[in-house]
Amino acid sequence: MKKTGKFAMAGVILALAWPTMLEQLMQTAVQYIDTAMVGVLGTDAVAAVGSTTSVNWLIGSSISAISIGFLSQIAQAFGAEDNGRAKRLSAQAVTVTFIVGLFFTALTLGFSSVVPALMQVDESIRVLSGQYFFILYTPMLFRTATTVFSTVLRSAGDTKTPMKVGIAVNLTNIVLNFFFIYETRQVSLFGATFKVFGFGFGVLGAAAASAIAFALGGILLTVALFKHKEISPAKNSFKPDLKLLAPCFKISVPNFFQRFGTSLGYVVFAAMVNSVGPTAMAAHTVANTVESLFYIPGYGMQTAAATLAGNAYGAGDNKRLKSLCKMLIPIEIGLMIISGAALFFTARPLVSLFSSSTEVINLGAVVLKMVALSEPFFGFTIVVEGMMQGIGNTKPPFVYNILTMWGIRIVGTFICTQLLGLGLVSAWGCMVAHNLTLCALFLISFISGRWNPMNKKAN
Repeated sequence: MKKTGKFAMAGVILALAWPTMLEQLMQTAVQYIDTAMVGVLGTDAVAAVGSTTSVNWLIGSSISAISIGFLSQIAQAFGAEDNGRAKRLSAQAVTVTFIVGLFFTALTLGFSSVVPALMQVDESIRVLSGQYFFILYTPMLFRTATTVFSTVLRSAGDTKTPMKVGIAVNLTNIVLNFFFIYETRQVSLFGATFKVFGFGFGVLGAAAASAIAFALGGILLTVALFKHKEISPAKNSFKPDLKLLAPCFKISVPNFFQRFGTSLGYVVFAAMVNSVGPTAMAAHTVANTVESLFYIPGYGMQTAAATLAGNAYGAGDNKRLKSLCKMLIPIEIGLMIISGAALFFTARPLVSLFSSSTEVINLGAVVLKMVALSEPFFGFTIVVEGMMQGIGNTKPPFVYNILTMWGIRIVGTFICTQLLGLGLVSAWGCMVAHNLTLCALFLISFISGRWNPMNKKAN
């Protein structure tokens, strides 16, 4: 029976994780294709697109943090078999999405022309970079809906719907890129040559394609949420309910400040890298793009960890939660060992897909091999953090992430690049040190049992 139970739990974990992994794989594939398609236009085009990537992370992670409170509370409601509460929470998520989406729309569009200067982007591409950013964030309300509603559906155990929508969005982006970026041209396929219409918008065409695709994703997920049998917010009040929102915000606020603080750290980190020079900036942009592929197993498992931990906590089943840990952590570390090894041995050919510059290829390959060695440690960190999010214990991750980001990565990078005049390798060395220290803090919390409030109750 024990073996059957373990196999059953492993099956549930993988059933929740694989759609998220596939969805993220598609997103990463599109990011690869976007970078390659824009790369044809030249180094300045790649730099313009990549120059505000860290700001994109800042905004996206801040919105994602808000959704974590709903994930935890809805997962716990299902664990307690309180479907009515889950649906009421879903309705509150719709209200919060509308308010937050409008706020970030005004914020991003209002500051679009300022962002490139703050990121120390080269003056020759600042205008283009600002225009790209403005177009990309025009459908901010839809992007917010995509993030929050995907999380709500996953908290109910539905990871397939966000996956299907993600695939549709990414395919739309690719097709529109093909027409929006390039001029009308002759294309050869299977020996036949024919004319393909194109708008020739270049970098701005890539932004427009992404914006339309994002809008489509928001619409599809909104429809999917309202039609969902178990979590539909229809027939529930959309008026803000503090009794429902207060527990969500108690979880989301620490997570928001954690993600905002760490993402702001990414912005500062990228700005210091940009100041080193165009070669370092290009290598950093390409390396980030390549690296994102190899995070997929980790984040896919994190989604499963958060949902299942929330279910167990909602049911008050500490034994199930401990069994979950025994299954999740080895699987996660094993996946990230494989992922890290793959990144280490394919770093150079993957970087060469996005740049023909020997300097960029050499530099990008070196930093990717460095970070590949830390992948298993990063995997442990994010799966334990996922379980803590599911049970609503978000304060320790906030403290750990802020301390390591600003105390190690940012301070270290400032000393290395701004005071000592060192380059990109030293900056990524600080990033690896940040990841390893963060893993150590989560390991201490996990071994001590402090991460799980039910351990205290048992004592």
